[in-house]
Amino acid sequence: MSRRTTSRRASATTPRLNRCLALEDPRRTSDGAGGFLEAWQLLGHHWCEMRALSGRSTDQSGTSLSLQRYRITLRAHPTGSPARPRPDQRLRDGARIFRIDAVAEGDPDGRYLTCFATEETTA
Repeated sequence: MSRRTTSRRASATTPRLNRCLALEDPRRTSDGAGGFLEAWQLLGHHWCEMRALSGRSTDQSGTSLSLQRYRITLRAHPTGSPARPRPDQRLRDGARIFRIDAVAEGDPDGRYLTCFATEETTA
């Protein structure tokens, strides 16, 4: 196999980490009336590759919602590390919010993670 063929094959499987997304963790605090308030704490930033998957529209409480699913790839972090995304967290790009639904190993070598996320927007 030539060097040219090898480099093409490697680049086809290597993600383009060209979007910087903020990883946020939910923090619940008491509201003093038996309930709680939810705030989001910044844990750090990740360079990611985003690929759109399926999307759909739905009505929720009389409001039309657009749900777009994404496959977001980022560099892997060890299990238990605060930098490793979890399904109860979210990724943010400015005003856009991507709720993390699942996290999986992105490649057999464990170099990348894949987050399956949903963005909700009102139509």
